[in-house]
Amino acid sequence: MKELTKFYINGEWVDPVESRQIDVINPATEQPVAKISMAGKEDVDRAVAAAKAAFDSFSQTTREERLALLNKLAEVYKERYSDMAEAITLEMGAPAAFSQKAQAATGLGHIATAAEILKTFEFEEKLGTTHVFKEPIGVCGFITPWNWPINQIMCKVAPALATGCTMVLKPSQVAPMDAYVLAEMIDAAGYPPGVFNLINGAGPQVGEWLSTHPDVDMISLTGSTYAGAQVSKYAADSIKRVSLELGGKSANIILDDADLERAVKIGVMSCFNNTGQSCNAPTRMLVPADKHDQVVEIAKAVAAKVVVGAPDDPKTTIGPQANEKQWKTVQKLIQQAIDEGCELVYGGPGKPEGLEVGFYTKPTIFANLKNSDTICQEEIFGPVLSIIPYKDEEDAIRIANDSIYGLSGYVSGSQERARRVASRMRTGMVHINGAPVDVKAPFGGYKQSGNGREWGAHGFDEFLELKAVMGFEAK
Repeated sequence: MKELTKFYINGEWVDPVESRQIDVINPATEQPVAKISMAGKEDVDRAVAAAKAAFDSFSQTTREERLALLNKLAEVYKERYSDMAEAITLEMGAPAAFSQKAQAATGLGHIATAAEILKTFEFEEKLGTTHVFKEPIGVCGFITPWNWPINQIMCKVAPALATGCTMVLKPSQVAPMDAYVLAEMIDAAGYPPGVFNLINGAGPQVGEWLSTHPDVDMISLTGSTYAGAQVSKYAADSIKRVSLELGGKSANIILDDADLERAVKIGVMSCFNNTGQSCNAPTRMLVPADKHDQVVEIAKAVAAKVVVGAPDDPKTTIGPQANEKQWKTVQKLIQQAIDEGCELVYGGPGKPEGLEVGFYTKPTIFANLKNSDTICQEEIFGPVLSIIPYKDEEDAIRIANDSIYGLSGYVSGSQERARRVASRMRTGMVHINGAPVDVKAPFGGYKQSGNGREWGAHGFDEFLELKAVMGFEAK
């Protein structure tokens, strides 16, 4: 078992002020794989103080200096790539191949993207005799989740480093191992002490301490809508900038002129991918009423090929839920749907046969649903698909927008119709005909899915303040 009980503060690995430790549980075995310390308020204060002290000098570094550091970090990341992938598999149960190809790859992708954008990013704009400057916002507090751990960390850390900010990272205590690998990478890359600081702790406590801290200038959180609301309230008194990437219940509209077989297959696998633990997962499949039964048969056939199993088994398609609490939440919602009379057509409650140990969930499909059903309204964060029939295109758009969330959307059909439908979906992102995510495009949502945007050049703007200097040019 790994002893990860120190924090990375001011360029050093230090003991917490008070020793309070918890185990990190491997969700595939239900056994401890690491031990971490939980921060107290004094630890948070130390980390923030280090970030504040480092900001004066790091914020004044040149584009070229920051670019050189990012490129060095990318080199170190490549050297430690297998360590990152292994950490993610152990802490949250992603299949080993998926950790290698997707989970670990996202972290490196955000570093490379930030470096590429930094080369030409405009930090200054001339408006007559006035110049408008984009300057680093200051000390940033980052609170990140367990489902795509290094992805959620690096889409904050990479642009913050690129723009000259300093930071305190509090990763999920459920999946903190990847963050330790990252801290070692940042140290090896040669970042100045205090630029990046890592602590662990309980989200509600550390979230409150960071959000109310007078020396923290910006909070960026990826998590539940409830957590986002709490952080916003804490940050309000000091008028901090708050960037939130929260929940989703994304609709996948399959139009009547779509390639049905292809669209349903992509939709089912996109829902089940990462064991359903993606905020942008297309968990509501909206289908023409006269094709509903045909869609159900296709979806069941796709689900039957999904292999739930141990992360180290090469045949595994999806691994366990990332932790026991999430497994219980998913089981409760599946059972609630059954109790409410929803039509279960595949899977159901309980663990798959032969997988009694580990937080495994059966791929599950409910069909012939109404959008008002609980299973269609609540973010389930598990491999559970809801199939909803619609009457016509207008009805499909109405159903898709009938949600408190607005993170992502999906449309399959002829290009012209799909574009028209996409323009009316109240979501921050829309995927047409199975298009993948674009690391250079803004990631974020409408309504209770959050505010602000991450990824690409739009992600840089979250970490910059605008300063207008009048009379900068002599008349």
